[in-house]
Amino acid sequence: MVKWFYLSLSVLRSRWRLKIGLLALFIVTISLPFSVKMLPQLIQHLVYTHRIRLPFFVDLSRPADFSLNHTINMYLTSEKGISLGVWHTVPANQWKEAQGKDLAWYQSTLSDGNPVFIYFHGNGGTRYDKYCIFIIALLSALGYHVVMPDYRGFGDSTGEPTEDGLTTDALYIYNWVKARSGNSLVVIWAHSLGTGVTTNAAVKLIKQGVDFDGVILEGAFNTAQQQIPMNPFHWYYWKIPGARYFYTPPWATNNYIFPTVENLKKMRCPILILHSKDDNLVPIKIAQGLYEVAVSAQNAERVKMVTFDGSLGYQHNGLYIDPHMPDILKKFVASL
Repeated sequence: MVKWFYLSLSVLRSRWRLKIGLLALFIVTISLPFSVKMLPQLIQHLVYTHRIRLPFFVDLSRPADFSLNHTINMYLTSEKGISLGVWHTVPANQWKEAQGKDLAWYQSTLSDGNPVFIYFHGNGGTRYDKYCIFIIALLSALGYHVVMPDYRGFGDSTGEPTEDGLTTDALYIYNWVKARSGNSLVVIWAHSLGTGVTTNAAVKLIKQGVDFDGVILEGAFNTAQQQIPMNPFHWYYWKIPGARYFYTPPWATNNYIFPTVENLKKMRCPILILHSKDDNLVPIKIAQGLYEVAVSAQNAERVKMVTFDGSLGYQHNGLYIDPHMPDILKKFVASL
């Protein structure tokens, strides 16, 4: 009787396992076509993380709320249906004069001879992030103008991000500034995702016979096809079980490639690479490889690299707090 009981229990368990297995197979069979269709949209958000907007309920049209009382907010149309939120901060020594001034006044100051920095932030960032506000304050204190946009889909900008779209936005912002800056230097400072966007834009401009005055690449990555720890663009393809079997490689769709290495081979403007040795997203060896490529394309006089000791704990997003940063920036601007 006891043996019969355990035999029956074993058979019952086997039947339940079979039922659960069949149910799981049914769920996978039904959900797979749905996931194949929906995953690209999910991937877009994982790549750019542009929907993560903290803190909530922030009014980006009021930069004074962030202690930026010599900054104006504006919205520029990079292409039909795409409105970009942008801040323009004048040099700190103009803050009194800036009080109560309108957009026309701010635009007129771009040609006052002070260098103009355009800052392109990383994925998941917006122009009101802590580090962005600190960089605005830093550059303004050094006597520079700062133009900081949010790409399409980021912050209060409209649209959805794609590599081509972000490159179009960057080119539009650059051309808008150049059209109003007279003979003032226009320097690009790009971080993380922004480095890929910037080098893409640089190559587009080269085809028009134009070079940037100078470019700073902070936390720059190699082509997004490369498997690196916590790859900020294609990590899901390497980490999610079965992704390589069921889904087309993301770079095959040409939605986000960011071929930084190939771009650097074509660039001929002065470049400064900034990288922390403890970067938790992009290993220092990646930055060193990018530096070598850029030097080979130009020379060690036009391409510089500054690294920061890992013991400082800056990782991927913290270089802005380094006390030597003002001197590093001033030295680079003076060399242009």
